[in-house]
Parts: sequence; C-alpha cells; structure tokens
Amino acid sequence: MADPAGAGGEQEAPSVEAAFAGQPPPPWWQQVTVRAVAVSVVLGTLFSFMAMRTGLTAGFVPSFNMSASLLSFFIIKSWTRLMARCGVASQPFTRQENVVVQTCVISCATLSIYGGFTSYLLAMNETVAKAAGGGTDGRNVYTLHTGKIVAFLFLVTFSSLFCTLPLRKTMIVDYKLIYPSGSAVAGIVNSFHTPKGATKAKLQVNAMFKSVAGSFAWAFFQWFYTGGDGCGFHAFPLFGLEAYKEKFYFDFSASLVGVGMICPHLINFSMLLGSISSSGFIWPALQAKQGEWYTDPSPTSFKGINGYKVPMGVSMVLGDCLFQLGAITVKAVQHYRKGRQEQKLAVDGAADDGGGGCVPDDDDENKWHATYDERRRNQVFLSDGIPDQFAVAGYVALAALSTALVPRIFPQIRYHHVAVCYAVAPLLAFCNSYTSGLMDWSLATVYGKLAIFVVGASVGAASGGVIAGLAACGVMMVIIGDAAELMHDFKTAYLTLTSPVSMFASQAIGTALGCVVNPA
Repeated sequence: MADPAGAGGEQEAPSVEAAFAGQPPPPWWQQVTVRAVAVSVVLGTLFSFMAMRTGLTAGFVPSFNMSASLLSFFIIKSWTRLMARCGVASQPFTRQENVVVQTCVISCATLSIYGGFTSYLLAMNETVAKAAGGGTDGRNVYTLHTGKIVAFLFLVTFSSLFCTLPLRKTMIVDYKLIYPSGSAVAGIVNSFHTPKGATKAKLQVNAMFKSVAGSFAWAFFQWFYTGGDGCGFHAFPLFGLEAYKEKFYFDFSASLVGVGMICPHLINFSMLLGSISSSGFIWPALQAKQGEWYTDPSPTSFKGINGYKVPMGVSMVLGDCLFQLGAITVKAVQHYRKGRQEQKLAVDGAADDGGGGCVPDDDDENKWHATYDERRRNQVFLSDGIPDQFAVAGYVALAALSTALVPRIFPQIRYHHVAVCYAVAPLLAFCNSYTSGLMDWSLATVYGKLAIFVVGASVGAASGGVIAGLAACGVMMVIIGDAAELMHDFKTAYLTLTSPVSMFASQAIGTALGCVVNPA
C-alpha cells in the first residue's frame, strides 16, 4: 500500500506501483525470455517492412511503439492461455517481459529509418543521383552490396547503445524528462498488467480503446480527402489562404494532438511561441531577402530559405542543450568534491569520537519528498544498473574499430572524418535525447544533414565528397537517433520496474536483428 503522506503530510495521488505490490519484478535474466525473443523476431521483421514501405512511399514513418506493445501483449497472452488449456506450465507473462518485446521490436524497426534505407543509402545510388540532378561520376556514386551494409550497420549501431548510457540517471531520475512515447507505452503496459480487481486498469483500458477507435476513425475519414501534397485535411487553411502561404494551417493530426496532451503546458506554449515567431515574423523577413541572401526559390532546398531555417532552429536547440550539459558537468564536479570532503570529515570524525562523524546527504532528504511510486521506481532503476566504465569502454572500442573499418567500406571518407564524427556524436546525442525527452521529436536527421555539408565540403566533390558526406550522415544519424530511442526505452523501463540491464540486452538483440533483417 502506498505511503499515505508525502512532504508536508499531504495525501499522495493514487499509486500505480501499489497495485503491483504483490508482484516483485523478476531478475533481468527472467525478463529476456526465449518466447520474448521469438515474438520479437516476428514482429520486428513485420514492423521493419512496414516502416521501410511507409518511409519510401509517404516520406515519413509514424511511431510504432504503442502498436508493438499492444501486439506483443496479445500474442504472448494468447500463447500462455493456449499453453494453460493444453496443460503445459509456462512462465507468467509480466509487464517487464512485455516491455522487453516492445523494445526489441522498435530497435529493429528503427534501423530501417536511421539505417539509411529510405535516405542516405539510397542517395548513393546512380539512379537517385541522376534523378536529383547531381554528379554521377565514379567517385560520387556508390553501389553497396548487402554484406557491406550489414558490416556498416554492425559497426555503427552498437555504438549508439553505449553513447548516452551513463546519462540515464540524469535524464530520467534527476531531470525527470517526460519522454512522451516512452511514458505512453509504460501507461499502456501498466494498464494491461494491473492485477485483477483493480478498477483503475479497467477505466484506463476503456479510455485507451475509445481513443484508439476515435483516432483510427478520424484517420480513415481523412483518407477519403487525400489527393497529394497540400491536399485534404493534412493542409487545411484554417486561418485563410494568406495565412496558409505563411505556413499557418492545421493538419488535424491525431498523433500530434496526443503528443500535446502528454507534454507539459510549458513545452506546448514554447513550441507555439516558436511557431508564431518563426512563421509570422522571421520567415517572412527571410523571404524578403530572396535574390540577395539566396537565389533558389524552393522552400525545401538548402540552397534557398531552408538553408537559414534549419541552422537557426538547430542552433537554438544546441545552445540550450549545451547549457544543460555544462550544468550537468558542474554539478558532477561539485558532487565529486562534496563526496571527497564528506569522506575526509567522516575519517576525521571517526578518529575523534570513535566513528561518529556522519554528514547528512541532500539525496537522503529528497527521498522524503518523493511519492511512493518514485521511491519504488528509483530503487529498482538504480539498483540494477550498468557500470559507466563499461559504457565508456564499449563506445571507445567501437569508435576505434569503426574508424579503422568504415573507410574500407566507403573509400571516399577519411579515417579522421570518422574519428571526428565519433568524437562529436556523444555531445549531439545528449542534445537530441534531451530534446526528445521534452517534446518527443528527434533531430537526428537534421544533425545528419549538417554532417553531409561539413564532411562533404572537407573532402571536396572531386574526391568523392558526396559519398563521404552521406557516409558521415549515416554515422551521425544512427548514433544520435538510436541513442534517443534507447532513452525512451529507459523511461518505459523506469515506469514499469523493468531492469535497465534487460532493456540494454533487448536493445542489443533488436539492433542485431535489424542489422540482418533490414538489408535483406
């Protein structure tokens, strides 16, 4: 039962973990089961195909997190019921195992996007280069065989697992970032697995199915009025045609409405302010400079106005994230110095009065202000962790290996370019993970485009700068994008009492599966 009082003796909100008080989480090796891996292989292959097809036809890929969690629940639940009817004993299906399957499936399907199968790998092809009007000389086109693609993915993707691993406590426990997709999946899983008799779960499941049905019906209705780009409800001129020209329109996206419902009001208002200030003032001012600052009239070309839009937005995100990273560094140094001082005081106190000198810790005091759910989740999340030394050593080893082998796969890129990408990637991965935790939006593709310009310009078109830039884009996109996805999974694990070790293992299994399934 939840503790009745928090700080100041106030009554706590209804507890989620109190309903699971009689179900202690199993050890991590019992969460990553054989049946979970088997279901992950089937669903991972299915969702990888769906993601690749959607990315190639529609140009974007929706989130499959909730679909993966729902399907994995129904498949394994049906399997356990079938085994019970046949008189075969099976391991109980827990929410932790459900989360493991969902993580494995999504890590596999995500590689179809960040792995470049709908973007930078296709751009290396001669056919795409001709269609885009680019150079088709031998140094700037490259046809990859399946073996090279698999080798490249294995080298780069596993680096993302170690990239932001040491920051999981800072992001989730200290900063309490929302990670809307991860939080939503955790809410669904907790609702499905709440023990019988908990009326809260029934209400949550009913509300969830009503929302799913309404969202599906609305998307189906919109489909009848879709006729291409800028047509139908996806580009509805709600504020008039003149405002529509300045990108003030409504797309009636139920997915984005759902994200807005999860995100705090502060983030929603910040995004609204950014939208109004950019579309209402900044972009019209830039459009007035056409012919002076840029000549390409295309609104999506980096040679035109988009060459100002993207760097300006990314620089604002980078500035805020770099400040947060600096604040974390300062706090870490202060915590280290404080620990050394307390250790010295404890030793001096023990010498003076026989072991008395105990100095209270601020963390201990903060524990009294946490709710029952927070205390329970912090206990599980922090007790079964992964050593930071393991993460750093793994990333450094894979970086060295990639620096040596990636130029053998893409001869146009130099060793020092790969080394610089691996040196910069953790910083940008932190920025992307922080941004994704606030508003559920990954900027991995944007950082990848910046890598194309920087590395491509450094190599030069005559030496194969196009392929070198695309290869650098692949390195950055995979590391930065997958690192943010892993943090979403850690948020789900935190809210479902799933071991971080089992999440890391399931992410590794899904990544290995994606490296094989997607190129095939």
